[in-house]
This record gives sequence, C-alpha cells and structure tokens, in this order.
Amino acid sequence: MTALHQLAAAEAVGLLSRREISSEELARACLNRINSREAALGAWQFIDPEQVLARARALDSKPTGPLFGLPIAIKDIIETADMPSEYGSSIYRGHRPLADAECVAALRRSGALILGKTVTTEFAYFTPGKTRNPHHPDHTPGGSSSGSAAAVAAFMVPASLGTQTAGSIIRPASFCGVLGYKPTFGELPMAGIRPLAPSLDTLGIFARSVSDLPLISQAIRGKQRPLPILRGPPRIGLCRTEQWPLADPDSQRVVLESVARLRDAGAHVEEIELGDSFHGLFEAQRRVMAVEASQALKLERERHPDALGRKLHELFEEADACSPEAYRSALRQAEECRRQMLPIFAKHEVLITPSAPGEAPAGLEATGDPVFNRIWTMLHLPCISLPVGKGRKGLPIGIQAVGEAGGDVRLQVFADWIHSRLAATA
Repeated sequence: MTALHQLAAAEAVGLLSRREISSEELARACLNRINSREAALGAWQFIDPEQVLARARALDSKPTGPLFGLPIAIKDIIETADMPSEYGSSIYRGHRPLADAECVAALRRSGALILGKTVTTEFAYFTPGKTRNPHHPDHTPGGSSSGSAAAVAAFMVPASLGTQTAGSIIRPASFCGVLGYKPTFGELPMAGIRPLAPSLDTLGIFARSVSDLPLISQAIRGKQRPLPILRGPPRIGLCRTEQWPLADPDSQRVVLESVARLRDAGAHVEEIELGDSFHGLFEAQRRVMAVEASQALKLERERHPDALGRKLHELFEEADACSPEAYRSALRQAEECRRQMLPIFAKHEVLITPSAPGEAPAGLEATGDPVFNRIWTMLHLPCISLPVGKGRKGLPIGIQAVGEAGGDVRLQVFADWIHSRLAATA
C-alpha cells in the first residue's frame, strides 16, 4: 500500500471521503515527512504542527466535501488570517493579515486542511529564499513558488498553491519533477494575494497527478465543471518558439522524444510557428512586468529601499527606462497576439513546448530562467508542466502543454492523455 504521505491528492480524498483514513492520520504522516526532510530542504516559511493536528481532528469530527480534510500548502504571498504572511520580505516579518485570501477561504469551505505557508522569493520576484531542490540540494528548486513545488516533490504535502507572473509555476514544477498548472488568467481568484504585476499574476496549483488539478481548482472556484470526454487522441502542435535555441540539448531531446511517442500513440502532431506579430513578445512581457511591479511595490521602494534585494532594484531601473508609450505598445502587442492564437487553437487542441531550458541549474543564488514561460503568461493561456523526462545529471525535465484561453478543463483532459503515455519512462 502507498505510504500516506505519498498519496496524490485525488487518491487521498477518495480514502478520506470513505473514512478509510482520517485527516489527522494523513496530517501526521505529512508532518513526520516534513520533520525528516525540512532541515535539508527548507520548503516551509511557517508551520504549526499542534494547530494543524487540532484542525485535522475538527475536520474529522465533521467531514466537509469535496476535500474532506486534504492537506494543502499555501505560498507565502497568499494571505492567511491565522498564519503570518511575509511575502518573502523582511519588511513584513511577522505580518498578520486580517482575512484569508479568497482562494484560502474557498479551500477551507471545501474541507481542506491548510498545512502551512511555503517559501516564496522576495515579493514573488527573483531573489531566492532558503529552499533547495529535493532531487539535489545544491540545485535551485526554481521560483518564485519555490517552497510550494519542493514540498509537493518531497512528499511533504499532496498539493500546494503557487502563483505565476512570468514562469513561477511551470519552471519550478519542471525543476522539481511535479505537475504545475497555471490557469487561464483570471480563472482563479486573486483577491488577498500580494500583487506583483496585476495584468499577469495568476494563481495556480502544484500536484502529483493530473486528476488532482480539477479537484482542487473546482474547490477554489466553488462550482463543478464536467470534464469533457476525449473522443480520440488530441491534435497537437509542436511549438518550439523563437526561444528554442536557448533550450539545452536535454530539454530539446525530452520535447522531441515526447512528441514522437505521442505521435506513435495516435496523436496527430504538426510543427507550428507563431507569426511575425509574436516576435518580441518575450521582451514585451518583461516591460509590462517591470512597470507594473514598480507600481505595486512603490510604497516599499520609497520607504524601505535598503530592505529590497538587488534584483528588485534592477527591475525598478528597467521600469524607469520604459516610456508610457512602450508599455502601452507591449499591451497592444499582447492583445493582437491573443487574437492570433484563435485560429491556431481552431486547428490544434493543445501545444507542446519546453517548460524550462533544461534541468535545474546548480547553485542557489538564482532560480533559473523563465524564458519558455513569459510569452504564454503574457497571452493569458492555461499551461501545465508535465514531468516526463530527466537530464544528464538525473534531474527532472518537464514539457509544457498549452491550451486555449478559457479551455482549462479541456487542457486537463488532454494533459491526462499525454501524461499517461509519457510518465512510464519519466
């Protein structure tokens, strides 16, 4: 039998709902795992074991669906009324919000057990926290959702919440070897989540099974959406993007081998190129992110400049150098490119592209490059990183499945088909 701490979220919910295990038993298994791995990994910003067990017992006394006491971890830019929310910054050490973020409140209503807060980079930008990669402690876990990805990968918790503004879900999911789901922009509520770039910020999920994603996302939304029935293998577009030369040989190999195996499994695969309008969209995302982050952190920049990391000051300089017209031009380009995605998804149901340039880089001074994530975030499209391969150092490499805007449920079905045919050799 699978050890309790190794259960995927949907498996655990099934057992919890049938009262074959209790929330307290599952919470104890997670806490024991955390106790054995946390000193080496550093995934958690805050956790109170006594509080966790007391809440697990309360949930067991009055089980509430659809999550029935499932432990979930929360990235520390997402506000919690009963735990500190420090946003990865010394400025907010010990800060206690007055209320839960909307997503946390929804999870509690759905019967989730909020296990604790996971490490984020500084204000969800690039200054790393203390977290290490579970597969090799001398390598980055990625960011900014560092602790959320690492905690799921290390079997400390079945699922966790993260956010993405450039590549903060897809990249750490790839580096840590777990599933990472970045929904369509606006699909999940952002109220009570510390903003970085409001036209890009997106709430998402880390998990170990594709079937976990609709379970948790529907609990957050508060309404069910029926999963469509897949009538046959999906029509797949291989989209290398103009950043393809920046993928190392391992990442390119994993993508191309995956696509070949999907074709052998019956999928119709065509290679596609994005049009001329997409050239420079990567840089447009950087401009929008810089300008909006500078505004979102204006107060901290003015009052606490010495408490902000070098990477944030570099971002502010980038924002200062961007004219209002350049910012508006970047937004116009994104709108035009979103329109041009419509005919692409009329022909291809899902796109396959790299999740990251390769394995998690060595060193803890940086979190890796979101080069293969920026344009999809800018386009507001749903993305799922699927752990399907390994590199020369034996570290995980994912591929990124991209769906049409608003087609999150369909993307989850396609991702399940893809992952089931690739995961056996991951």
